[in-house]
Amino acid sequence: MKLLFDQNLSFKLCDRLADLFPGSSQVRLAGLDRADDRVIWEFAKAGGFIMVTQDADFADMAALYGPPPKVIWLRCGNQSSEFIEDLFRSHAESILAFAADEEESCWEVY
Repeated sequence: MKLLFDQNLSFKLCDRLADLFPGSSQVRLAGLDRADDRVIWEFAKAGGFIMVTQDADFADMAALYGPPPKVIWLRCGNQSSEFIEDLFRSHAESILAFAADEEESCWEVY
């Protein structure tokens, strides 16, 4: 399972979490830093990514369109990359379960 981090999240998370989520990327690394949300959504869908964002827009799209892609909506406010890394490591098992659940489209993490 690979993650696509939205542009407000550090590209460094890709390397920091590569042992758990190999093949992950970030919007800027994918050349989508100026793209609108719909283009990013389609990129995540085509690439088999789970979208990781702090943006309610992607959660709304998940509710409207359903998966794929799935969305992990970070509701913890602006935090350091270290905090986000620790959050993903501590929730890794739950993230894997979310990814495997065919009916769930958005998972909120606080």
